[in-house]
Amino acid sequence: MKINMPQAVKEIIATLQQNNYEAYAVGGCVRDSILGREPNDWDITTSASPEEVKALFRRTIDTGIEHGTVTIMIDKVGYEVTTYRIDGKYEDGRHPTEVTFTRNLKEDLLRRDFTINAMAYNDTDGLVDIFGGLEDIERKVIRCVGDPRARFTEDALRLMRAVRFAAQLGYTIEEETRKAMKEIAGNLKKISAERIQVELVKTLVSPNPFMMKDAYELGLTKYFMPEFDLAMETEQRNRHHMYTVGEHSLVATGHIRADKVLRLTMLMHDFGKPLCITTDEEGIDHYYGHPAKSEEMAEEILHRLKFDNDTIRKVCILIRHHDERIVPGLKYMRRAMARIGEEAFPELFEVQEADISAQSNYKRDTKLANLEANRKDYEEICAKSQCVSKATLAVSGKDLIACGMKPGKEIGAVLDAMLQEVIESPEHNEKEYLLKKFLP
Repeated sequence: MKINMPQAVKEIIATLQQNNYEAYAVGGCVRDSILGREPNDWDITTSASPEEVKALFRRTIDTGIEHGTVTIMIDKVGYEVTTYRIDGKYEDGRHPTEVTFTRNLKEDLLRRDFTINAMAYNDTDGLVDIFGGLEDIERKVIRCVGDPRARFTEDALRLMRAVRFAAQLGYTIEEETRKAMKEIAGNLKKISAERIQVELVKTLVSPNPFMMKDAYELGLTKYFMPEFDLAMETEQRNRHHMYTVGEHSLVATGHIRADKVLRLTMLMHDFGKPLCITTDEEGIDHYYGHPAKSEEMAEEILHRLKFDNDTIRKVCILIRHHDERIVPGLKYMRRAMARIGEEAFPELFEVQEADISAQSNYKRDTKLANLEANRKDYEEICAKSQCVSKATLAVSGKDLIACGMKPGKEIGAVLDAMLQEVIESPEHNEKEYLLKKFLP
């Protein structure tokens, strides 16, 4: 098997080999090359010690020298070169307390997480695949290197990485690996919220966000998002639905484009339903007030997982309004845009379409037709540049002060009244008309 490596990688490997050291491209770059994907970066592993590597190259950076990693700079691009190593005990369930350098490639590959990430390559020796990574790629399987219990005990983040790789590649998780994940799931409590956030987002924006169901079945989600477990276990006895709350959310997640904010929104948009259920005399469930409750829960979850404030704000706005049904008509759409905020559109339409697409067939065509009418109204309002906020109102606070009004709440009240006027009658968004009508 021939892998096409960048010229700089070839030069680094050749330099090490010419000085009687072993050197290989290793890990994700080898996996991605086999899959026909463009690797994000190229990692190199070598039998040379960090000091020996530094002696051979002109520009190096000690990025992680205590763990054997030196970055070699070539044409302003950095290439990480790491000495073969054996990891010591992982007392914190995440990092080895010490590493021991070795001259044996197999020992280095043995410490890696999954077989598909434990392959090495150079042009001299070809593919070095001691643990069957190539076969697992062909079988589309995620399998641990060696004893899966040992791998997950060493680093509990690998539990999330297994789900994430399966989601990104469309693979299944091998049975022994699954069994170990169930046993070791509780170790996720040792992992920082920031690390879990990264793996969660990568899973959600992958081609297979439904892998979150595996995360639930393997007992992972209860340690970082127990609200999802409750959603997965909540039936929806309502003719508008055909899935549990959680399954509906995952189906909806798969119906929207792979954007972090949109997929987080779909995952959590109905999390409030289990807490808002009322059942009528006919045994039909209703979920009055669930958007507000879902927004409240999403805000708490996103803070808990250390998301940035802008993401939290955007997700919460979309969840708050996801269940609103806007009556077709320009006037009603302008009112909605003013009330909800222009920023939420047109993403709100995407959220509502994904939500409808994950419901039962009951009245689906009617719901989608209304949504399409809303879209056309929105597009017409934008095309005509009709005013739906104070930002585009023909009169500003400065104009009112220039007309003799004193700064204060009264100015805001007058601007609000003017805005309501032009929302109902867009043609009235003229400075002269508004000042004449609203100022004594």
